Amino acid sequence: MAQMPSRALAIIIDLVVQFGVMVGAYALLGAFAPVTDAAMFGTVMVILVVLVMLGYPVVFESLSRGRSLGKLALGLRVVADDGSPERFRQALFRGVAGVVEFWVLFGAPALIASLVSQRGKRVGDVFAGTIVISDRAPRDSSTPVVMPPLLAGWAATLELSQLPAEVARAARQYLSRWHDLSPMVQHEMGVRIANQVAGYVSPAAPAGVPPHAYLSAVLAERRRREEARFAQQLGTAPPPPPPHTQPFPYP
Repeated sequence: MAQMPSRALAIIIDLVVQFGVMVGAYALLGAFAPVTDAAMFGTVMVILVVLVMLGYPVVFESLSRGRSLGKLALGLRVVADDGSPERFRQALFRGVAGVVEFWVLFGAPALIASLVSQRGKRVGDVFAGTIVISDRAPRDSSTPVVMPPLLAGWAATLELSQLPAEVARAARQYLSRWHDLSPMVQHEMGVRIANQVAGYVSPAAPAGVPPHAYLSAVLAERRRREEARFAQQLGTAPPPPPPHTQPFPYP
């Protein structure tokens, strides 16, 4: 889940861009004011303002899978509550609510809602069923994934060479955000990513393995093999695995 300071800065960047576009459009239209009907000028300006206020966030987030210029700069992304990409309908809900939250009420509802919500949701996120997350993957060296003890033997037999880096990265991000997700999202998102990983990894996991444990085992084994190869190149012993006390430890 994205932190409030980064979300606030991303919003400020977007508002500055929108304001700049509106000022530029006003100046451009003003140059034609002497030969343009006043009523027509006012109508065009109203249309442009609405398009910038509403169209900018909706179009950007729809085409860039949950990102705006501000979010791109801060490494943020809007996703659905279940972790799936933001859809146009959700971007539209967020955009309409954003006009009221930021342009009409100067951000007060968004600030209050974000402080009250355990997941930092503004009003638009509540209605749209979305959440803003950090899209920048944590370094693999921090908080290493723990191998579930009961899966160590199975993991040692895995064929991992076909697992794409982007799929492994998505699994790593899911595990790193696991504690920030609601139980329902933990399960639904975990099942979806585990199914993606299973398409590239064999053999299949033993019956009854939770998604988070399956992903932890795959990533821990992948990391162990990478460290073993690196240690072999250096002629040193690979580091011991982190301790574990539960059959299927949580991320």
